Amino acid sequence: MTFLQITSLLIVLAGAFGAINYFFLRLPSSIGILVVALLASLAMMGIDQIWPSVGIADNIRGVVEGIEFSGALLEGMLGLLLFAGALHVKIEDLRKQAWTVALMATLGIAISTAIAGFGFAWLVGAPILVALVFGALISPTDPVAVLGVLREANLRKSLETQIAGESLFNDGVGYVVFLLLVGLAWPHGDAHAEGLMGAVRLFGQEALGGAALGAFLGWMTFQVMKRIDDYPLEVLLTLGLAFGGYELAVYLHVSGPIMAVVAGLFIGDIGTKHGMSRQTREYVNAFWELIDEILNAVLFLLIGVEVFAIAFNADAIWAGIGGIGLSLVARLAAVTVPVLLLSRWRKFGRDVIPIMTWGGLKGGISVALALSLPESEWKPVILTTTYIVVLFSIIVQGLTIAPLAKRLNREQDLL
Repeated sequence: MTFLQITSLLIVLAGAFGAINYFFLRLPSSIGILVVALLASLAMMGIDQIWPSVGIADNIRGVVEGIEFSGALLEGMLGLLLFAGALHVKIEDLRKQAWTVALMATLGIAISTAIAGFGFAWLVGAPILVALVFGALISPTDPVAVLGVLREANLRKSLETQIAGESLFNDGVGYVVFLLLVGLAWPHGDAHAEGLMGAVRLFGQEALGGAALGAFLGWMTFQVMKRIDDYPLEVLLTLGLAFGGYELAVYLHVSGPIMAVVAGLFIGDIGTKHGMSRQTREYVNAFWELIDEILNAVLFLLIGVEVFAIAFNADAIWAGIGGIGLSLVARLAAVTVPVLLLSRWRKFGRDVIPIMTWGGLKGGISVALALSLPESEWKPVILTTTYIVVLFSIIVQGLTIAPLAKRLNREQDLL
């Protein structure tokens, strides 16, 4: 199938599955599309088992593998999704939570990677470096999933900013850590880290370079926008910043996700305050909200149908169930340690640790990273485990975080 045919098919299916969810399941939009897509995929696989001569599953599997989920997300959709998410996070709010966000997005990622990695090595017997790669790809919370759930949970502003800010930044940091560990685990793979010092240099280049590029491109775009008053053109400039900036970051070998977040923060705060008219602000916000909703729908549809690319067997399923426990324990430690370190200087509510732990959803980024791994004997079990963890995270945690937040808020109000 051509790129246009695949894109058309995804949009049609996303709309159709969204309508089915709206009329029958009534789940949050993105989660509902994932559930319908997963059920439809499993039904097709079931039909293929009953009537193997039909060959439906094999045909669909060919289409799914032709989509190249990893490339579509990491090199296409991710920049737009992160930029759209960052537009709605204000720098002033983020500055108040800066230490919490910074520690959770750095120290938290390191702690989670270590716990999940060593636990995975014990669980499946993988070499330590390979297991740490799993720890790195499963540690970042997915801003796409997290930000969608936040809209349903009605959290207080400080906690919402902590979760949103951490999910935006730990995604970029986690991606860089993943690249470093892949380079160490598979020296002849795509990653280009060479030894410990090479890894440190790569981290600095990717993370700091991405932030610097995002700030520079955001400032340049702002300088143009404040000199014009033409909302279609200004919307186009923001789209060019998200698309072009991400591809430039990839070309320069700096972190595209971090670039997109920093540029989005700059335009969403300083740009909207000082570079846009009221009419332009309304159109820019409406445009990026629509882009966010559409890409969310397509991404969660892709996660649902990606089950065709997963090799399931009894050992892998048990590893996936164990991976759920590992990811939750790792997430709990990644939240608790920074909170305890900072509790001497600032007060945290009793609901911070449980909500940030249970609300730290995994998503398409983890699946995309697992799919991008070099071929090896460990890739199938890593991919299957990752997929099971992501499904549990989005469906179970995603559907229960809002009720949990409301219950904890009521208990805190009673104290």
